[in-house]
Amino acid sequence: MRILLLCTGLKMGGAEQQSAALARQFLHDGHTVAVVSLTADQEVSLPEGATVLHLGMRKTVPSFAMALWQLNRFVRQWRPDIIHAHMVHANLAARTLAALTDAPPVLCSAHSAREGGQARMLTYRLTDRWAALTTHVSEAGRQAMIAAGAVAPERIRVMPNGIDTALFRPDPERRQATRAALGVDADTRVVINVGRLVPEKAQHVLIEAFARLVRKADSPVPSADLRLLVVGEGPVRSKLEATIDRLGLQGVVTLLGMRHDVPALLNSADVFALSSDIEGMPLVIGEALASGCAVVATDAAGVAELLGDAGEIVPRGNAEALADALDRAMTSGVGTSEEQTARRQRIVDKFSLEAVARQWVDCYAGLAGVAGNGIPEPAR
Repeated sequence: MRILLLCTGLKMGGAEQQSAALARQFLHDGHTVAVVSLTADQEVSLPEGATVLHLGMRKTVPSFAMALWQLNRFVRQWRPDIIHAHMVHANLAARTLAALTDAPPVLCSAHSAREGGQARMLTYRLTDRWAALTTHVSEAGRQAMIAAGAVAPERIRVMPNGIDTALFRPDPERRQATRAALGVDADTRVVINVGRLVPEKAQHVLIEAFARLVRKADSPVPSADLRLLVVGEGPVRSKLEATIDRLGLQGVVTLLGMRHDVPALLNSADVFALSSDIEGMPLVIGEALASGCAVVATDAAGVAELLGDAGEIVPRGNAEALADALDRAMTSGVGTSEEQTARRQRIVDKFSLEAVARQWVDCYAGLAGVAGNGIPEPAR
């Protein structure tokens, strides 16, 4: 098939990384792939063999109109069988294109449980007729969009993110080398968080929880043997730095910034911690499990579906509960080889990139092979 993946942007977010991973897998499986970004920025690595186009759109109506004209010209030249849009602005652009032209079937994927306010949800509902299908990465997100009036239940189904289990896997040699490069010895318990530094990821709660842990006198793990690594960049970095200084955690908590060696960093960690208030289906939890990490996470949307009983879930915004859960997790570290294997196997069995890519291609084929009304049954 000729598959066009349309993204709002290609920064280092979960939706963007999933689009890049799907492009790699589709190419591997013999399909032809184009990746089109509405905006100019690119932080994720795209595979060789994909046709890539950046439209350079800015947040103005004339710029949106120009991007839409460029997109239409590209679609007419490249002739995809399906347009698969990811994230709000790309979803609305693809629907507008379908409304104005004889574009191929448009499939729209939402990746967050909170896609926007009432105006955006109304826009979703009014443009729904021009999408062949809408999907969400989790059942919790699907229900949130239905409750917000963005889409009728029969018009949205769940399609999970896929995890590249060849890239994310336990690797003792890489673990040792990465820890050495980070200046972490074998006895140190390492907690890692990976995500954009934005308010909804709530890394400040994780830092406060870690401060409680460091000061906890009865913890089985000495405070000198604890490290927290936060991977990512974003607008709240200065606030997080101030929190680290205020709590006296210099040298214990490290903001690593943007990194392109996340598989190696996950290998170096004992526990992955998610502190988010808002998610859709947090891709990095699956990556951490596939790497063998123990996982502690807040009860944000999509977490329970992905994590199952392979980790511990705590309430959002509760630093004390998060600290207690981290203490329990770090007592055993990554655990036995059997425990690591069980975590990884959950992802291999249910969320591997190969399996999810096959589901997408089956979905694309069904939509492209009918005249506008062959919508697969929604997930329940």
